[in-house]
Amino acid sequence: MEATETRARVKYIRIAPRKVRLVVDLIRGKKIGEALAILKLTPRGASPVVEKVLRSAIANAENNHNMDVERLFVKEIFVDPGPTLKRFHPRAQGRAYSIMKRTSHITVVVAEK
Repeated sequence: MEATETRARVKYIRIAPRKVRLVVDLIRGKKIGEALAILKLTPRGASPVVEKVLRSAIANAENNHNMDVERLFVKEIFVDPGPTLKRFHPRAQGRAYSIMKRTSHITVVVAEK
């Protein structure tokens, strides 16, 4: 990681990685203002979570590394799968179907242009 970039990470979010990636793909490479506007208007459950991580990365850049917020952009953003909670749902005739409750780890890297 260079001196002109900083990151924020959130772990164990109870949203499936596949669903979070749909939101994350919308803001990759965008300027901070544009990315926040997109997240604000995207009607998906993962949007507020991704917005919160992005705001954390912006705060880290501003307070810890003295970067100019106006020049920041989303350099990297990715979602890794976390541990899966395995649950069972009872079905007819004594059977059980498994339910996978997936979790995500979201990482945001912002940098100055």
